[in-house]
Amino acid sequence: MGELVGYGAHGSPRFGYLALPAGGTGPGIVVLQEWWGLVEHITSVADLLAEAGYVALAPDLYRGAVAGDLEAAKKLSHGLAMDQAATEIADAAGHVVTYAGGSRRAGIVGFGMGGSLALWSAAFADEIVAAVGFYPPRASMAPRWEKYAGKTAMIHAAEADGGSAAPGVTEAVASIVAAGGEVEVYDYPGTQREFFNEDRLEVYDPAAAKLAWDRTLDLFTRALPIR
Repeated sequence: MGELVGYGAHGSPRFGYLALPAGGTGPGIVVLQEWWGLVEHITSVADLLAEAGYVALAPDLYRGAVAGDLEAAKKLSHGLAMDQAATEIADAAGHVVTYAGGSRRAGIVGFGMGGSLALWSAAFADEIVAAVGFYPPRASMAPRWEKYAGKTAMIHAAEADGGSAAPGVTEAVASIVAAGGEVEVYDYPGTQREFFNEDRLEVYDPAAAKLAWDRTLDLFTRALPIR
């Protein structure tokens, strides 16, 4: 189990959920929330990564607010300032690499809204070299993609969103490849958005969730090996 911590390097305090592996050190991974906020589902993902040997930090992008219904989630997500989110994500990446024994390389994984943010983050944060987006609704948040050169991304696409043919996914893939990065895209037939979220039983798909998680860990193992 992790704990809430403060972090940050830009003069304003940041808060998030930090989960450490058994040895207390390891490659760092940032975990980005869905539009519901920093809920138990997201902290459980951080715990899973810690169990796998990674230092995981889930920044609280809503500053303590959590959505209890769809309308509240829409309001909170629409009110999220992208420049603020970018700074907090960059600070989170800078924080997790301090546990990595001198390495300045980190990964990131996000879900829904956080999936889009995760893909975007590798375009502005030098530390982030591997980005995974679960069912990202859009990719147009990134004004530039140049920093993707030499980096790797993975996208898990839900069929209900249009799968790998969805405009947001195809835009991200084209931009990442054009910038010199690599990207893997996977379709999950019969799935709805949030198929990885076991707290949303109406859309949760255990088989697709396991396959997507195995692929995610495989990418992080390749990009951020645990020594």
